[in-house]
Amino acid sequence: MSQFQPTERTRLRRLPDRGVYDQDQVAAILDEGFICHVGFGVEGQPYVIPTIYVRCGDQLYLHGSAASRMLRSVREGIPVCVTVTHVDGLVLARSAFNHSVNYRSVVILGTAVEVTDPDERMQALEAFVEHLIPQRWQDIRVPSTQELKATMVLRVALEEVSAKVRTGPPHDNEEDYQLGCWAGEIPLQTNIQAVVPDPRLDAGVATPEYVQNYEWPLGPVSIK
Repeated sequence: MSQFQPTERTRLRRLPDRGVYDQDQVAAILDEGFICHVGFGVEGQPYVIPTIYVRCGDQLYLHGSAASRMLRSVREGIPVCVTVTHVDGLVLARSAFNHSVNYRSVVILGTAVEVTDPDERMQALEAFVEHLIPQRWQDIRVPSTQELKATMVLRVALEEVSAKVRTGPPHDNEEDYQLGCWAGEIPLQTNIQAVVPDPRLDAGVATPEYVQNYEWPLGPVSIK
């Protein structure tokens, strides 16, 4: 299995047994989601901003408005920290201290680079759409020249990366196992609800199969 090499910044020091550096496991965590949080500093002030992302191979693409202060600042070469987290369940222990959460998270450290090549930009935008809703790109209008000017795409190489994962039951102090309170896990998952058509949708437009049969979690996507 290919591994990310831990660095001084990505090596887990607290609960190191939860650290994951396997590239396939990291990719699976990233591919399941589409919202990340980007941390950066501007003029001595820290910021953390949520935005859409998609992984394509060993690159992570970020998407947003060209007017975004965050994206305009980041493209100047400011170091960034990108995080993605999935919450899989609540862990109820016998003591307040040992309550926890089952989760999977990824931390990416690097420098974001603005994507300026027209072909790569369009391919990245297609990847964003296809990651969220597979088969959607073929049905919709592609971005216009004006819309492309209003959109910024950034790329962060997946090089300095680590994941952290917690699974399983609570870890109680040995003496607390004799207590009479309930302990265990409450699994959590994202549920897909019934689709809601646009009120202005023409009556003759059928709901696509890929919408009717939409599934979670998401999966990998590649730029052609």
